[in-house]
Amino acid sequence: MVVSPLGRSRKRRHDRAGVEVVGGDLTDPASLAPALRGVSGLHLITFGGALFAPLETGEAILALAKEAGVRRVTVPHGGGDTPVESAGRASDFAWTVVMPVEFMANALEWAPGIRSEGVVREPYVDRLSAMVHEADIGAVAAVALTEDGHGGREYLVTGPEALTVRDRTAAIGAARGADVELVELTEEQALENWRGQGMPEGRDRVPDRRLPGHPAGGPDRLRHGREGHRQVGADLRAVGRGARAALRPGGLTGSPGVGPRSFPGAVRRRRVVLETDAPESAAMLTTRRPPPPTVEP
Repeated sequence: MVVSPLGRSRKRRHDRAGVEVVGGDLTDPASLAPALRGVSGLHLITFGGALFAPLETGEAILALAKEAGVRRVTVPHGGGDTPVESAGRASDFAWTVVMPVEFMANALEWAPGIRSEGVVREPYVDRLSAMVHEADIGAVAAVALTEDGHGGREYLVTGPEALTVRDRTAAIGAARGADVELVELTEEQALENWRGQGMPEGRDRVPDRRLPGHPAGGPDRLRHGREGHRQVGADLRAVGRGARAALRPGGLTGSPGVGPRSFPGAVRRRRVVLETDAPESAAMLTTRRPPPPTVEP
């Protein structure tokens, strides 16, 4: 199996790992035709502009993919309807929606403040999130794109444990050997920050007060506290790398010895990003093998 990432540069090149990067732009579907030749599986993203503006070219991309002979498509779910996901669901492809919770790499947004002041500023510091490593999400997509039996299904992917913002900053402090101060922002301060970063009106809203993790709680607050996610119609909940085994027949107990990547383990392995001006591509969130995973149907 050959995997080819797509880059907006129209020139084919090889990345540092020697993987060939093919050229094309999802916002310009016509540019994708050469990249789709010989492709059997396609993993899409749902945004195509600044500040995660939704990608509007889903139907055109999938029309080209069908013409090229693509058979399987995976689409990440971003918490709401998107043109790409809607096009995938309405298509004749063996489509799979991958529903990850919060990405571990989101913590990289804290790196400048930690390096310069040793401070993290966030609202709702007691909200829970079973953050998941991007490579674990990729493991789920890889199975869905290369094996039969996953068409028309939704897979919710989580990390191994639900952590508050307090838990995460404590883990970072332990990894760097110096405390990280956590400053809780009010809703108004959070909105001001997001607008200052250019967040468009209407997308700069705070989390719904009814949602688990918000200070006001919610009807399934206790279950969220245990599991760190809300399971909304998913066909399977899979934890981290155990999902690779879970998606295979008879594999609902996970893969012995290959556990999901944990947030504390990830920051221990790549704490340099939090202490230097190393580029974000150095990704502080890499691999670790904690105890065997658990998977729930």
